[in-house]
Amino acid sequence: MIEAALALGLEAILGYPPGVAARIGHPVQWIGAFIALLERTMNSPSRSDLTRRALGLGTALAVAGCGAGFGWILERLARRTGLGPLAVALAATPGLAQRSLHDHASAVLRPLRQDQLEEARAAVSRIVGRDTAMLDAGGVVAAALESLAESFNDGVVAPAVWLAIGGLPGLYAYKALNTADSMIGHKERRWRDFGWASARADDAANLAPARLAGGLIAAAAGRGWGVMIRDAGKHASPNAGWPEAAMAGALGVRLGGPATYDGVVHPRPIFGEGGPAPVVEDLARGLGVYRRACVGLAMGLAVAALWRSLDRRSL
Repeated sequence: MIEAALALGLEAILGYPPGVAARIGHPVQWIGAFIALLERTMNSPSRSDLTRRALGLGTALAVAGCGAGFGWILERLARRTGLGPLAVALAATPGLAQRSLHDHASAVLRPLRQDQLEEARAAVSRIVGRDTAMLDAGGVVAAALESLAESFNDGVVAPAVWLAIGGLPGLYAYKALNTADSMIGHKERRWRDFGWASARADDAANLAPARLAGGLIAAAAGRGWGVMIRDAGKHASPNAGWPEAAMAGALGVRLGGPATYDGVVHPRPIFGEGGPAPVVEDLARGLGVYRRACVGLAMGLAVAALWRSLDRRSL
């Protein structure tokens, strides 16, 4: 657990260096390229639905296995350096995204504060999948807050939890499954059967972390518990609603509602129904809640590691 706490602190400071990204890319990009190759090779429309589902299960297992294997090799190399938990924590930082999430949301806030709506739309389009060209300032803020809340789980809490549970193999197996879900775990005809296993595995891997993420957001704000418990189940995902509803309650605003994807309006649940639509400064408040929740997670892991160490010494 101490490695997870250290990794959160180091990643908050260092992020993923742009120079490294330019030279070798990012581990998530490597995973994505592997998934894309498997999908192109095996997800043929000429195959039966049952065959595609079986091949999709094999893909999920292969991706998770490769992620775990990569983490195992990385952990062995890290421990040979003689730096102990610090080396493992450094090797874990590419699997966390708290710094990049903060930077992306801040990049939306800056132009909004200067009444530069087009720049803000462009910035938020980098972190959401919906159409952003027609969003007003409130819509841009809502999109950024929803992405920040949901990604707090996917990019921060869940990776840290799996790092604490399974070391680097656990972290990178989770990242592989989460990437597979984002790429092929969709309900459209092309991916429905092939991506089914990846989607279900990602749901299972996020069950506990998503609820922890929602609780951390509510705790960081000192409010939002009631909205989270009331509204989390509205989401089609068993997990995404928890941090999003918690953020709506934490800020006392309304999030969710219909959104347009590829020109088609999709109905979505409303979190914090009855509250006002968010305004620009609510994004600044949301970033503050996010920062405190990240600190709370790191402190919780550090305390758990200390407690575990003291408990072992008492045996």
